[in-house]
Amino acid sequence: MRLFLAPLLTAALLAVAGCASAPAPRSTSIAAPAPAPAVAPVLLVSIDGLRPDDLPRLPTLQGLAATGVRAQWMNPSFPSLTFPNHYTLVTGLRPDHHGVVHNTMRDPALGRFSMKDRQAVGDGRWWDGGEPIWVTAHKAGLRTATMFWPGSEAAIHGVRPDEWHAFDATLPPIARVERVLGWFDLPPAQRPALMTLYFDQVDHAGHDAGPDSPPARAALAEVDAALARLVDGLRRRGLLDATNIVVVSDHGMARVPDGQVVTIDAMVPADIADVETTGQVVGVRPLPGREADAEARLLGRHSHFSCWRKEALPERWHYGTHPRIPPIVCQMDEGWDALPAGWKAKRRPGDRGSHGFDPALPSMHATFVAHGPAFIPGTVLPPFDNVDVYPLLADLLGIAPAKNDGDLAPLRPALRDPR
Repeated sequence: MRLFLAPLLTAALLAVAGCASAPAPRSTSIAAPAPAPAVAPVLLVSIDGLRPDDLPRLPTLQGLAATGVRAQWMNPSFPSLTFPNHYTLVTGLRPDHHGVVHNTMRDPALGRFSMKDRQAVGDGRWWDGGEPIWVTAHKAGLRTATMFWPGSEAAIHGVRPDEWHAFDATLPPIARVERVLGWFDLPPAQRPALMTLYFDQVDHAGHDAGPDSPPARAALAEVDAALARLVDGLRRRGLLDATNIVVVSDHGMARVPDGQVVTIDAMVPADIADVETTGQVVGVRPLPGREADAEARLLGRHSHFSCWRKEALPERWHYGTHPRIPPIVCQMDEGWDALPAGWKAKRRPGDRGSHGFDPALPSMHATFVAHGPAFIPGTVLPPFDNVDVYPLLADLLGIAPAKNDGDLAPLRPALRDPR
């Protein structure tokens, strides 16, 4: 998903209208600076919800790791949810700093945000707490293109990718790959220096039936087949060994046994507090005058969750200062969800999967694999934090990174010539 003249206004209005099964490209609303010197193209690939221990089930990805670089695992940022971590990967900022603090949020000036609300997703004001790598690259005169990425549908600091697509879950993985291969077919002067590719199938199947279920394994096979098409397409073009490919996931996935749910009303009644976020990281805003009641009800350890004032959250989570974070935050135990009353009527019987649990849990670990001319083949990196991916991308592109929370040092041992 990445993202003064009358013709461009028309294009922007068409972009809002939605996406088709073969989404039409959108163009950035600001003229690109003068071209910068050529660099090896960088392709950033996300496989949402991919756990490191699933790597043997993706032979194509395992092959890239064997001839390239892999990490034992990558630590997601808190909360271990999709939008916060995808934006961390491309900004190098923790969610507490870039402001995408949950998949759902409330802002006093902007109202409510949901990852399913297309209007909110396309509003750059939700995203302008960080500078994504495509904006950094644009400032350096590089062309960019995104085949889906949280944030890429919005004009952030006035900039979108040169080509971007509104998210369309119905577009098959192979079709997404074909769109990316089309960018590689452009003349070198027009070919994007930075491209992204996003797969959501593993995450969806894991949520529906659990991370080790037959549907999840089928999704892994489907994504690996798309990666095989990508690798074959680049090889046929003579570009496989001339492209720096970075494959990541945003988080892992944990099994949630059937019935392991705490209802929101059992946590805190609606006449005491407004529950702004549910699932695994529960954000609670006490009603005016009911602050003491809410704290007495929630703070501390409970059977399947723990709650803190936002300013007292565990330091290792680097979370709790942003104004979009509600006053009380509860973390569910691994394998337990917090859902509104009536959840049973909306969920099929049987085990399922969730993420959003403590990022330190092995089930929440994320994946990192890299392959290309910048990397030393056969390198296995110790675990590192996902904020370090942004400075890596900037290094691969040969550009100066914006201010970020990351550090290139943990990845230097994998680089042939780190800057």
